Amino acid sequence: MTAAYVGVIGSGVPATETDALAEKVGQGVAERGAVLVCGGLGGVMEAACRGARSAGGRTLGILPGSDRGTANPNVELAVATGMGELRNGLIVRAADALIAVGGEWGTLSEIALALKLGKPVVGLRTWPLARAGAPEGAIFVSDDAAEAVERAFELLGR
Repeated sequence: MTAAYVGVIGSGVPATETDALAEKVGQGVAERGAVLVCGGLGGVMEAACRGARSAGGRTLGILPGSDRGTANPNVELAVATGMGELRNGLIVRAADALIAVGGEWGTLSEIALALKLGKPVVGLRTWPLARAGAPEGAIFVSDDAAEAVERAFELLGR
């Protein structure tokens, strides 16, 4: 069986609370033997990569720009797309499941694309989803990093 690819998505702006959660998520993803996929920049992406690398995991950063050198120092493999925010679709396509930690508009776009493609999404203090004012149960919501990782792997059947 090949390794799972788990996308960790969230804001590129550092924030103490979400970065701490993302680091724990990254560590958990690596401990489960999966490859961590992210946008390769700072904030949640850097924290998740740091956690994964601290646990001996592999990290893949799919960058918006054309320079691999812009990847955070914990990205093992960097793909410079030159596509700007459109690279969000590549992150979603590369991942088997996604864990959204906090996030801004880009994160919301990744959540929407993943759901459209039928990929499992776990939300960790991220966007609440509603349709016509009623909560939408399309993502599993958690406040705990270990639970979020566990749920992502359950949804993958691993």
